[in-house]
Amino acid sequence: MKADLHVHSSHSDDGHQTIEEIIDRCRQLDIRVLAITDHNDMGGCDEAERLGAGIIIIPGIEISSKGGHILGLGLARPVPRGLEVSETIRQIRQAGGIAIAPHPYRMSTGLGEKNVRENDFDAIEVANGRSRRGGNRAAKALAEELRLPSVGGSDAHELRSLGRALTEVPDDCRTKDDVIAAIKAGRCSAIGTGQSSTRSLSSAVMSTSRWFRRGLKRM
Repeated sequence: MKADLHVHSSHSDDGHQTIEEIIDRCRQLDIRVLAITDHNDMGGCDEAERLGAGIIIIPGIEISSKGGHILGLGLARPVPRGLEVSETIRQIRQAGGIAIAPHPYRMSTGLGEKNVRENDFDAIEVANGRSRRGGNRAAKALAEELRLPSVGGSDAHELRSLGRALTEVPDDCRTKDDVIAAIKAGRCSAIGTGQSSTRSLSSAVMSTSRWFRRGLKRM
């Protein structure tokens, strides 16, 4: 069963797709599990659950910790930004979720290898649709070394990118809790290779431009 566990909507400052458009595109691509993971905002999750009949919706968020971005999946409430990595993970678990290290080797927003090694993550994102292929390969090697589950997500901010990287979860998953349990147990695999160097450079230029417009603050 195909799952996209890292998707941004117009509830993110840099998102260019509505929840309705995301749901429609998932149906076209036969993506049956979807996590809405907007930047420091869970406003799109309830809307996705209302519109996503036939799709397992995972409420999520991409949190700007002091060390870099962290994905929380399966949360009952948002987790505040700006906390230390360990405290962010602790609050994700208190909110009923799991903590995933997304695109750890991305220069601008990744946690970096040291933060991943020193903290208790539930999984590592090893296939990110917007990351360099080399960064994804390094993340995969780190997940294998640390014996952590590997997941994938498109990190889509626009419809054309949706499904570019995915997670395969067992077909017997019926609920969001089933999917979360499968990830924690390592009953999942990542699909996707990431972007070419040219496309990654274009994404980096846009991200840097937005970073300056925010006053050198992380998303």
